[in-house]
Amino acid sequence: MKLKSIVRMAVLALPLVLVSCKSHKKVTDAKPMFEQRQTTDFVNQVRDNQQTNKFITSKVKFSVEVGPQKLTLTGNLKMRRNDVIRLQLMAFGFVEAGRLEFTKEYVLIMDRINKQFLKAPYRQIDFLRNSGLNFNALQALFWNELFEPNQGSEAVVIDKSKEGEGNFTTVENGDDIIIGLEDGKMSYSWLASKNTALIRMSNILYKDRFKGNTQLNWDYADYEVFGRKLFPKKHNITLTTPDKEVKLGLVLNYLGTDSQWDARTEVSNKYREVTVDEILRRFMAL
Repeated sequence: MKLKSIVRMAVLALPLVLVSCKSHKKVTDAKPMFEQRQTTDFVNQVRDNQQTNKFITSKVKFSVEVGPQKLTLTGNLKMRRNDVIRLQLMAFGFVEAGRLEFTKEYVLIMDRINKQFLKAPYRQIDFLRNSGLNFNALQALFWNELFEPNQGSEAVVIDKSKEGEGNFTTVENGDDIIIGLEDGKMSYSWLASKNTALIRMSNILYKDRFKGNTQLNWDYADYEVFGRKLFPKKHNITLTTPDKEVKLGLVLNYLGTDSQWDARTEVSNKYREVTVDEILRRFMAL
């Protein structure tokens, strides 16, 4: 496959996963478990594992698989709590091929090879708007945390000072606990270790009986002490739509808390702005 096509697939694959949502993991031996107080206690234990650092930075090995097409690139992940998530994808290890930037106000996708970009508020991206997956929800997925959607248009990371644990349900599944939450057509679930209360998987299911279900499955592994908490170095993400399955992998190396970087990307006037539809058409043509 030509480099240009490989880079294009990488740049387009991740944003599609994040703006859309492996087959949902069926729980065959799960059994109803906790009373509400026990559910709240366990949710609090999961919440206590959240990172206290304001910054998380890392080198990244990025992989994407769409049908028979596979590729691996390197890159950088830079995140500042409650402000920005940035993923830079590199070609040959030193040429930036693409950049994805998520802030509270907008999503920015830059294709540096073809000098194109998309910058749009969350409300213009249907799945994000309808499912409540705003910046805070995406941050929770990257940071290995719980979140709770609010009225289908907002999402908040669970905070000790706020109520909300009553909306969760818990079910025992062997050595794990499944934390669940239903919100209209959306179904959210997290698989957390019963012993450590670490989140090992997040699953988001959008149910559409006419067009078929769409799901985002985010698995976490290889936890490492980072600051005073454990943080997963391996993130395996699978998007399943009625027509296609996309698999992404993020392996983090050299975790750090570097704060010396610009939190916003300025787009050069040499770049051509494209639409969400154009981005999706390009991806579906891969």
